[in-house]
Order: sequence, then structure tokens, then C-alpha cells
Amino acid sequence: MKILIVDDEITVTQYLKLELEDCCQDLEVITENTGYEALNRLMQGDINLLLTDIAMPDMDGYELYSRAKEYDENLPIIMMTGFGYDPGHAIVKSRRDGLQDVLFKPFETQKLFDLIKKRVMGE
Repeated sequence: MKILIVDDEITVTQYLKLELEDCCQDLEVITENTGYEALNRLMQGDINLLLTDIAMPDMDGYELYSRAKEYDENLPIIMMTGFGYDPGHAIVKSRRDGLQDVLFKPFETQKLFDLIKKRVMGE
């Protein structure tokens, strides 16, 4: 199973990659650091789940969410953010469009892994 992690902070993507691959040997974790790189990687068609940050310099999480869903409406997507609630926030717009899972930083890796199992492995 392939998971794509997108965050403009390289240390975040590297850390999550190490944690998830250590947690589950069946996972292949691919990382990108911009929304456009992530879209290009998604277009290759072999990603099973997208984990994306909200705030990135080239596009926000809502735009990436929308474009990913246009490409594959069944792709499970988890958003992560360090921001609190704001009615105009990308999470609010994404939830209106069907987003189910949001993680607020900092979060425990086990919580992320449980969401991945729920969305992709059906557990």
C-alpha cells in the first residue's frame, strides 16, 4: 500500500515516513513538499491514501483536496494542521466537500496509523 505525505516542512515528512514505515512493513510512504509535486505524484495512479498539510506555499490543503478528488473521488484523504478553528479555514471548506479526517498537530503517530487502517485497510 502506498501513502503520499505532503508537507512543506521536510522534517515533518521525513519523520512521518520513518514512523509509519516502522509501524507497518506493508506501507510504502512517498513524500512531497509542495502541492504541485503531490498532484504530479497522484497522477501516476498508484497512491492509496493522501495525507496532506493545510498550509503550503504553492497551494492550500483545500485546493489539493479538491484537485485530488477530481482525479480520484474515492481516494481517502487525511488533512493535518497546526491551526485552530476558523470558519473560513481550508478544513471547513473541505469538510463541506466530504473530508472526513483531520489531525491537529501535534498528534500521536498511533492516531494517524489508526486512521490509515480505518480508511485504507478497512479496520
